[in-house]
Amino acid sequence: MDHFAYRDGVMHAENVALPAIAEAVGTPVYVYSTATFRRHAQVFRDALKGAGRVHLAYAIKANPNVAVLRVLADEGYGADVVSAGEMQRALAAGIPASDIVFSGVGKTRRELAQALDAGIGQFNLELEEEGEVLAALAHARGERAPAVLRVNPDVDAGTHAKISTGRKENKFGVAIDQAVAMFDRLSKHDGLDLRGVAIHIGSQLADLAPLEAAYARIGELVAELRAAGHTISRVDLGGGLGVPYKPDDVLPSPADYGAMVARATADWDVELMFEPGRVIAGNAGVLLTEVIWVKPGVVNPYVIVDAAMNDLARVAMYDAYHDFVAVAPTGDRMTANIAGPVCETGDTFAMGRDIDAVKSGDLGIFRTAGAYGATMASTYNSRALVPEVLVDGDRFAVVADRIHPETILAAERVPEWLKR
Repeated sequence: MDHFAYRDGVMHAENVALPAIAEAVGTPVYVYSTATFRRHAQVFRDALKGAGRVHLAYAIKANPNVAVLRVLADEGYGADVVSAGEMQRALAAGIPASDIVFSGVGKTRRELAQALDAGIGQFNLELEEEGEVLAALAHARGERAPAVLRVNPDVDAGTHAKISTGRKENKFGVAIDQAVAMFDRLSKHDGLDLRGVAIHIGSQLADLAPLEAAYARIGELVAELRAAGHTISRVDLGGGLGVPYKPDDVLPSPADYGAMVARATADWDVELMFEPGRVIAGNAGVLLTEVIWVKPGVVNPYVIVDAAMNDLARVAMYDAYHDFVAVAPTGDRMTANIAGPVCETGDTFAMGRDIDAVKSGDLGIFRTAGAYGATMASTYNSRALVPEVLVDGDRFAVVADRIHPETILAAERVPEWLKR
């Protein structure tokens, strides 16, 4: 459920009519619903009530806007970060350092040091050398870094290849058959407080079976580690639960997921860590755009909108689907291609799709754009960086400015030898 709905024939975000945002801010623009973020955060938390001790850390990469993070901090969520920059955002939003989990396969030595200085609550180690470096950095500070070892269970999540992370050929985690020996070696370092293991097999998961299979392997690993004399107090189960992008998509609910987790982990006796991202943010945002032209085509007309692949990259990157609807539909329909103005054939959002009939000057939205939308935006073709707006009831605010080409140009320099 989200809080984007028609009232008197016009699409609203909560109690704000989208044309009012377009008039005040311009298009394209991301529009987020505070009520939707809060509801999704609460639903996910409630779904895990039967799972025992739980820690929730929102995956910042899904939507790192600091206003969004403040909303989720208010809901009691920590943060899962994959860079020092994301860590800084979490801290700026008021998320306690102790509630921050640092994931990611390429943490630099500088980032590890910054995270130690901040006092974050958990490092998810991706390789043995990383653990050794972290231990040395912590020991030099007279500290022990809280950490878990991320393992790769070699389970195919059944999702898009570019967002699958749990197969043996993926770059993430250590091979599960090497985990016990590696845990033994790392646990001997004075600078490490190695508390358990972590897993994350992919994103936009539409089936719970691969997750349950992966959790079964982790349960066996926990038993092996304990048999080897290790104290295991945490297991990080990652995130990845999918959201419906198409109107007829049927995916596992958080309640379904929570029931599976409770069943699969019943005898683990650990604190379970979760890093939901898309399931919290996806349906909490839309990309509001204006139709520039309806261009006749050989087969179908092209609806050319002012949003482009640099504003919403998911379609070009993953062949992703985003539902497109008119802000003020007339009831008429058309079959059309939807494309942006960027000079790439890949800047196409849909081909031959049945949509609300639109004309030049009309407004439309791409739904389910709250995750991996603005955060992946660029300035390709020297276009402005898309702004973001947060709605709360009958009020809204710009929470990320549109960064115009002239501002970006001002940050560039011509070397002395090229000046004339």
